[in-house]
Amino acid sequence: MLEPVKKNQKISILGCGWFGFAFAIELIERGYSVKGSTTSPKKIDVLSKAGIDPFLIDFSAEGKHNSQEFFDADVLFICIPPKRNSLELGDYPKKIESIILSTKDKTQIVLISSTSVYGDQGKIVDEESETHPETASGKVVLAAEQILKSLRPSSFTIIRFAGLIGPDRNPGRFFAGRKDIPNGLAPVNMIYQKDAVAIACAIVEEKAFCKIYNACAANHPTKIDFYTRAALSLGLEKPIFLKEKTSFKIVISKNVPKFLNVRAEVKL
Repeated sequence: MLEPVKKNQKISILGCGWFGFAFAIELIERGYSVKGSTTSPKKIDVLSKAGIDPFLIDFSAEGKHNSQEFFDADVLFICIPPKRNSLELGDYPKKIESIILSTKDKTQIVLISSTSVYGDQGKIVDEESETHPETASGKVVLAAEQILKSLRPSSFTIIRFAGLIGPDRNPGRFFAGRKDIPNGLAPVNMIYQKDAVAIACAIVEEKAFCKIYNACAANHPTKIDFYTRAALSLGLEKPIFLKEKTSFKIVISKNVPKFLNVRAEVKL
């Protein structure tokens, strides 16, 4: 089998977790050289064996970054979501600011964000819609977006992921066997890992930077239909939802179909 031709762009992925690692592997298969970071010394060997040039990078209050070589890149993807504890949530925007200030002006920065920045407005939202985050994580992610915009006003790229599903995140397990689950008629906003990776790769390959992208499946089945079929497909007890629609949003993307040749759907 022929080795893929190495491509010129140098790509660094800050945070080779569930999404970042899969993204790095796909880029390598497409012929890119990829630097990847982890905060765990134990994961260095895992990254190396996968063909990723590994770096130990830690921007937490206790940690420190110690390799400017990692930030010598044409494109830097920031793939570190805020953790759930309150202290980390409060530190997250400052962490993103420190990361951005560690990069060179020529580096294209792509921030992985979330559609939680829209809140549940009870309507269709796209990349031009106003943001109204309701959760703590949604608020700090929006704050991180605003920092990127202020530091790179003419060269920021943001990918807002809907709920990520795929390997080790099978939605059939989320509600299996539970009863009286609220908001069963609300539409779901999901995206498979493989489609999320395809969108990120397309941004690199098309050099389609300096935009905001909603990364979400084009179809939006109800929670009842989606999670019931997902549970039954695994042979699990089906969840019982209340037939109501108390809060919701429908996330669509104008920019993914306009600038990237990717179509994402969830299966029923």
